[in-house]
Amino acid sequence: MKEDNYSRITEVWLIGIDHLQSTRIVLFVFFLIMYMMIVTGNLLIISVITSEHCLHSPMYMFLCSLSLSEVAFTTNLIPKFLHVLWENGAAIHLGNCLAQFYLCGSLGATECLLFASMSYDRYLAICKPLHYCSVMSFAFCVKLVLFSWGWAFTSMSITLIMVAQLQFCGPKIIDHYFCDFAPILELSCSDTYAVEIETFMFTSSVALFPFLFVIGTYICIITTILNIPSSTGRWKTFSTCSSHLATVCTYYGTLISLYAIPAHTFSSTVSKTLSLIYTVVTPMFNPIIYSLRNKNIKLGMQKCLRKCLIRTKRHFLGHFTP
Repeated sequence: MKEDNYSRITEVWLIGIDHLQSTRIVLFVFFLIMYMMIVTGNLLIISVITSEHCLHSPMYMFLCSLSLSEVAFTTNLIPKFLHVLWENGAAIHLGNCLAQFYLCGSLGATECLLFASMSYDRYLAICKPLHYCSVMSFAFCVKLVLFSWGWAFTSMSITLIMVAQLQFCGPKIIDHYFCDFAPILELSCSDTYAVEIETFMFTSSVALFPFLFVIGTYICIITTILNIPSSTGRWKTFSTCSSHLATVCTYYGTLISLYAIPAHTFSSTVSKTLSLIYTVVTPMFNPIIYSLRNKNIKLGMQKCLRKCLIRTKRHFLGHFTP
């Protein structure tokens, strides 16, 4: 398309979930409560893991890093989403829109790589228990975490640079509740073929290949579990992995559907629904699935709560004691 026939835009309008505007106040309250639960749950997990020395192990380091990425991910999206819901649509500067897109992609990719690292940790613990301590050392765990964050943000920066070089000529409306990849491309009057190919490659490196790796590790895990002679032992071991596998499949599945499959494959309503799964639903259940069901995390939370109560009691008594 010829860019000269269009005026450049500097601001766009987020429509939000326009087909549910009659219930937008109810949705606002619902998503506000979910956001508060996501942030509170994940910050509590981070606090417990960092304060309890018995939880300073590779598995809990991955959990802590995942919780940190969840807080940053949802904080990047949900407050603006709530603003869009409350105002029945909202304007956003194009630069801020691209920044939100970059953070969303980077943090989402970080979580994908962390999920793969966690599955490898479970594979070693179940299939190679004698080699676990020598392979999954603290230093190796730190390297995996740093790689997940570094590779995600570095790779996503290439996508951001290519998207920023496009000519954005309108329309000024984004039919979504945040600045996602496909709606941003619809604003462009430039050729987006190269950007779509690069995004497919980026999505493959941070979502498709890690997802296949997770499936491979779980095939090995399930095979090992089936060889356990005791039915109680099989169930106990499988119960530690089943929830993780279900969540990972849901998260990876929605990401691959949205970003690895060509744009315009899904309708706007379907795209928004899929986006809600990995931006709100998965972060909501991650603390429950990965940590709140964990015995050590529960004990750590009880210790932290007791410490807080003791400190509060001492402060209260000290304040009123003459």
